[in-house]
Amino acid sequence: MAESHKSERQSNQLGGKVARMSEQKILNDLWEEHLRHEFTTQDTTATLETMVPDAYVNHIPVLTGGVGHEQLREFYSKHFIPKMPPDTEIVPISRTIGSERLVDEMIFRFTHTIEMDWMLPGIAPTGKRVECPLVVIVHFRGGKLSNEHIYWDQASVLVQLGLLDAVNLPVAGLESARKLADPSLPSNHLIERAKTRPRAANSPS
Repeated sequence: MAESHKSERQSNQLGGKVARMSEQKILNDLWEEHLRHEFTTQDTTATLETMVPDAYVNHIPVLTGGVGHEQLREFYSKHFIPKMPPDTEIVPISRTIGSERLVDEMIFRFTHTIEMDWMLPGIAPTGKRVECPLVVIVHFRGGKLSNEHIYWDQASVLVQLGLLDAVNLPVAGLESARKLADPSLPSNHLIERAKTRPRAANSPS
């Protein structure tokens, strides 16, 4: 009897694991389809078909995106898809898939040859090369994307574009992406640099 119960538990555990793996594959494939329409086919309608009607997108550093298909159609068709530099490259770092949620960690590479409303609104092309760590947190509902929260280090981007001077600020440029790709690179450079310089005065309140 004990062996029978043990075998049943093992079978249930295996069945649960297979079901989770199947669910994760569905979410993974849906996300890959969404990315394909954004970056490869560059099809706004097909992109929206992967999303629920009240979906939203929020690029956290600059507050760009939209809520619902009407706003997202405007955003994707005018400010995102046609505003992606032709040499844009996504380098995968990690992907974690849970219940109705996916977290994608990547390095986002591009040359700033066109205006990028979604990432750098109001900034004319600089021609500079940029590599920055970027994280997307995707929530799914009813078999479609429900929302996207996109994070990146805007200070690192601005440093690489020559729009922010990192000399006296605790920020990094290309080094952030390089260290993400290679964790063995040295840490604490900014701490060591700070030891050799006078402490910056606080701005008056």
